[in-house]
Amino acid sequence: MLKTVSLNGRSARARRTRFGVAGLAVVGTMLGGALLVAGCSGGSASSSAASSGALRAAAPAAGAAAPAPVPSAAPGQGLAQSGSTSTVTTVRLAPVSDIIYTAQLTVRAQNVNSAATRATKIAEGIGGYVSSETMSADPDHPSQATATIQLKIPVTSYAATLSQLATSLGTQLSLQQQAQDVTEQVADVNSQVASFEAAITQLRALLSHAGSVGDLLQVQNQINQEESQLESLQAQQRALSHETTYATVTATILGPKAKPPVHHHQGPPTLVGGLKAGWRDLRITVSWTLAFLGAIAPFAVIAAVVVFLVYRGRRWLLRRRPAAQAQPAAPES
Repeated sequence: MLKTVSLNGRSARARRTRFGVAGLAVVGTMLGGALLVAGCSGGSASSSAASSGALRAAAPAAGAAAPAPVPSAAPGQGLAQSGSTSTVTTVRLAPVSDIIYTAQLTVRAQNVNSAATRATKIAEGIGGYVSSETMSADPDHPSQATATIQLKIPVTSYAATLSQLATSLGTQLSLQQQAQDVTEQVADVNSQVASFEAAITQLRALLSHAGSVGDLLQVQNQINQEESQLESLQAQQRALSHETTYATVTATILGPKAKPPVHHHQGPPTLVGGLKAGWRDLRITVSWTLAFLGAIAPFAVIAAVVVFLVYRGRRWLLRRRPAAQAQPAAPES
């Protein structure tokens, strides 16, 4: 009995052991399956996220791979190429302005004629011209010769040409530049020209439908007035266009010993300035008065002599008249 019991106990323990191992195997299998399912779901989620991220990243790449048609090179746009890729960079420029450029240049040259000729060649070489030229020379003092040349320079070459003139004509003494923005004035004139042209077109269309002679004459007079104003505006338009297309450079060329021109700047009046002006006017008045007296002095001397002679002759006649009256009459025979 004891052996049987022990055998039965061992068999029972063996069964419990087998059941425990089997249970552990089942539990391990279930845990492995759960982990596998979780891993698959996480992998699918991560793969879907990666796919969506890749799609989002691929979208700009696709846009970059098929860019819009690149326009031809134009002012304000640049095209940079690196290998097989191209990048278009657009620079926004400020609105085009209409500016009148003027400059006054004073130089000293050894030979005024040669410097003036060189300035003319420089201006004509870049499409400009000489609008006026004045030269002053003394044969006895050639070193004091001067010349003033007004040049019209295309605006596109204004800065470079002005620098060339300042360095190639001689020694620069002074340089003044001015820039006047006339963009609004140009736009206003252009707008008025367009308005008058449209009005004249409408009036001419109305002229063809005029019924009576009076209406015909009235419309024609209106057209004549509009055309007169249009011609005036077109003249202003051409003048502004020329001034904004060509810069004006006035070059003053001085000889080795010529004195530079003195420009007086008008300032507010002062007490000292008033005293100087009054003293200068007084001296001028006295000088003119003395000059006038000197001019009439010879005539005054002659007039005084004539008056004195007349006076003395009259007194002599007056003294002789009473003496003649005082003589007695002759006795009668």
